[in-house]
Amino acid sequence: MIQIHHLNESRSRRITWLLEELGQPYEVLSYQRDAKTRLAPPELKLIHPLGKAPVLTDNGNVFIESGAIIEYLIRQYGGGGFAPAMDTPDYNRYMQFLHYGEGSAMLPILLKLYVSRLGEAGAPLHPRIESEMQNHLGFLDAELNGRDYFVGHELTGADVQLSFVAQVAVKGAGREVYPNLARFVDLIESRPAYQRAIAKSGA
Repeated sequence: MIQIHHLNESRSRRITWLLEELGQPYEVLSYQRDAKTRLAPPELKLIHPLGKAPVLTDNGNVFIESGAIIEYLIRQYGGGGFAPAMDTPDYNRYMQFLHYGEGSAMLPILLKLYVSRLGEAGAPLHPRIESEMQNHLGFLDAELNGRDYFVGHELTGADVQLSFVAQVAVKGAGREVYPNLARFVDLIESRPAYQRAIAKSGA
């Protein structure tokens, strides 16, 4: 059976949600961050040396990196859905957004998180970080003008990958700042598969 190594307050929700969309049985193994350091417990390093989450195990293989996990699951279990065909114009857009979520959009979000822990020492960096966040989140919001999903007319792995970024944007800035992302978040969070993922492993 597929196993998901799930760390609290991490981005592994995307993987359990995708598995629900795919209708694949899976087991969630949950880990808790250290209350003081916020780091993952050492037990995760027994699964993979980096000790990060999510980690997926399937058929004796261990997968890290959300984008790679999403690609694997769709290729293995998607039945031709959740990604455009490679010979269509949408495929390039799909691959771009699938990797954009972690490759670009998450950087200013993580910088804001880490720099906020520096207190006054991090103050000089805040304007640049906020500018970059507005740049990336504004771009994503604009890409959803007149459309429900980032690629085509149905949910794809790119939407799954970008869901966390969209949720952070709406929660942090407010629904009125990024209205298209807010609409996107409402859409994905109302999906039965998303609700099942939360019911199985928590919000």
